[in-house]
Amino acid sequence: MSAIPTVGFGEAARTWARIGLLSFGGPAGQIALMHRILVEDKRWIDEARFLHALNYCMLLPGPEAQQLATYVGWLLHGVRGGVVAGILFVLPGALVMLALATLYAGYADLALVDAAFLGIKAAVLVVVVEAVLRIGRRALKSRAAVAIAVAAFVAIFFLDAPFPLIVLAAAVTGTLLHRLRPGLLAGGTSHGPAGVTAGATTPGTGARGAFAAAAVCLVLWVAPVAGLVAVLGPDSVFSQIALFFSKMAVVTFGGAYAVLSYVAQQAVEGYGWLAPGEMLDGLGLAETTPGPLILVTQFVGFLAAWREAHGLSPWLAGAAGAALTLWVTFVPCFLWIFLGAPFIERLRGNRALDAALSTITAAVVGVVLNLGVWFALHVFFAAVDEIRLGPVRLFVPAWQTVDPAAVGLSALAAVALLRFRLPMPAVLAGAAALGVALASVS
Repeated sequence: MSAIPTVGFGEAARTWARIGLLSFGGPAGQIALMHRILVEDKRWIDEARFLHALNYCMLLPGPEAQQLATYVGWLLHGVRGGVVAGILFVLPGALVMLALATLYAGYADLALVDAAFLGIKAAVLVVVVEAVLRIGRRALKSRAAVAIAVAAFVAIFFLDAPFPLIVLAAAVTGTLLHRLRPGLLAGGTSHGPAGVTAGATTPGTGARGAFAAAAVCLVLWVAPVAGLVAVLGPDSVFSQIALFFSKMAVVTFGGAYAVLSYVAQQAVEGYGWLAPGEMLDGLGLAETTPGPLILVTQFVGFLAAWREAHGLSPWLAGAAGAALTLWVTFVPCFLWIFLGAPFIERLRGNRALDAALSTITAAVVGVVLNLGVWFALHVFFAAVDEIRLGPVRLFVPAWQTVDPAAVGLSALAAVALLRFRLPMPAVLAGAAALGVALASVS
């Protein structure tokens, strides 16, 4: 069993703040940063226990890096440690994103700002492609897994199937395959038992305290949502934000890019809160800030409320929408950790659960591929028509509206990111600068 050393709470809080300020680069970079600081430098948790916690967090909906920070904080100092770690991991990026969303809402129509975002969109498209390749290498190690990914892509791109339905269908398929053809999905993402047990609990990390904290989180999540709907009605933009992002917190398995596909589908096409290009702008901003990539939802909430202020100051409404989005996105993350952490060993040994989650991971590859294709159409073409042939939906670009600058910027970003593996913030900044330069000479 791996022991947890005694760590001062103040020292831990300073370390979590440092991690929150430095956590650029998406989930992979954030997890690598935590591993280096917590495992290699501080030696607060050993390799096996870190991976054990990570495997559990990857089973959950929501941002796995933030949940990993919450889990390790809980191991070190119980509930208060988990709360502080989770908040400090998110807070720096949330403050930066609020400032960027405010600037975007007020100044996005300026020519140079628009040109900069053209470059950012082109680079973000490559980021999504890289995510497809990375997740695919990990998840698609059998023909059955590839078939599931293809089916998920067809369902969401051509049949307009909602993301929660795809997750549910994948889970059911994985469970049935496990019963009928054990081993058919072998070689895919493993969610099986970790190599060591979780070890003895530390003071404050018992099941009773965790369950009490989970109950508090449930009330803090549900009560404001129910109150908003009761007072403002279900058609208020604030009620819609609270309900939509609460649902997202439950169904978005598969990491940040799966979340983005679901948000893009609903926020752009369902609610009409943003235009397709604006969703790309928000993703580009989230890529340049510390903290979870899912902070792009804060950008969505800000613009949705800013545009439907209903008598409030647009800036005040936007800030309230951003804060509400943050609340209903991240409070459930604490709930999942405090509710499930005491049972981590029991969950890790469930083979049927392993099969279901492996199938969901394979389906997520198709969902993220859908996100990439959808983004590419709206980055490269000024006009894209949607045609319905019965239940089938087709996106047909107007070829005469192709943007050569966007195509060229994406090609350069692909070389920089995929060939030379330059840091993501540097690639995004360079693409933005090239966009401005192209606009200046045209």
